[in-house]
Amino acid sequence: MRQIINATAPIRICDLGGWTDTWFAETGAVFNIGVYPYAEVQIFVKQRDESTPRIMINAENYGERYALKLDPPVYDRHPLIEACIDIMELPGTLAFELNLYSQAPGGCSTGTSASISVALLAALDLLTPGRRSPHEIARLAHRVETEKLGLQCGIQDQLCAAYGGVCFIEMYQYPHASVSQISVPNSIWWELERRMLLVYLGRTHSSSTVHGQVIQRLEQDATARLALEPMRRAAVAGKNALFSGDFAGLGKAMIANTEAQAALHPALVSVDAQRIIEVAAAHGCAGWKVNGAGGEGGSLSILCGPEGEDKRRFMAALAEMQAGYEVIPTYLSRMGIRTWEVRE
Repeated sequence: MRQIINATAPIRICDLGGWTDTWFAETGAVFNIGVYPYAEVQIFVKQRDESTPRIMINAENYGERYALKLDPPVYDRHPLIEACIDIMELPGTLAFELNLYSQAPGGCSTGTSASISVALLAALDLLTPGRRSPHEIARLAHRVETEKLGLQCGIQDQLCAAYGGVCFIEMYQYPHASVSQISVPNSIWWELERRMLLVYLGRTHSSSTVHGQVIQRLEQDATARLALEPMRRAAVAGKNALFSGDFAGLGKAMIANTEAQAALHPALVSVDAQRIIEVAAAHGCAGWKVNGAGGEGGSLSILCGPEGEDKRRFMAALAEMQAGYEVIPTYLSRMGIRTWEVRE
């Protein structure tokens, strides 16, 4: 008998108020949207046999399969995965093979790494005593990045992966926050899904590196911190606009947030992002948001106008630019992490 544990978690787009969920912001507000393609984890569990490795990792996107070193733990091949395993107290009588896969590119500015860690921790949690809530899983995933790996990291990506749907996150004292899921009629949900595009810039980025650049600027120029307040306001404006089905208002909140990102640090809105924004404006798009931390590479969320023909013309114009830009198909996720078991 072999036990198979499955877990999935959505990625995140259109994060209004991103940057206000950090330690240096202290308090913040974030509006974000969980979407598929999701991060996927499978754990194959069997009784331990001393002749085989206790834990095997198959990082499918990278074509790497290897045995994990446990004594002492070493984070050398895929540190995030390895640190997630290390933080859990797994039974020593069992052997595991972990398969991890994401349809979204890593370094896409959509919180993919957080989604992988949330899905992995939720799957591993089924093998330990008790059960963690989605909020507890998100907190644990954040601890892995900040405490185990020493990375600069906000809290919104883990929370969106855990809860899914459209989230409004109020961080009352870093890293503690409350999460409200925005419930709207199907007509608004479907229209949001139809209009929102995820445009990948064709190059990955490191969010922790970008955090370092911003922190350095804040240390040199305290007035840069003033850009955080328009981001908080953009999150609230986006929430209110979606509740009322005001897509023009949502687009304005997205644009205001992107302008505040550029005010926080000019490198956060790259030349590639600006090129796409210009094409979006020329094709009647209602809004645009540089996803995640911003900087070189990554992606943008584009809110198209009401006419489907304009959306298709925008997508065709991107393809004609031949710059490696790519529209990644997305679907709004009504759910966050999902875990289930199969025995065969």
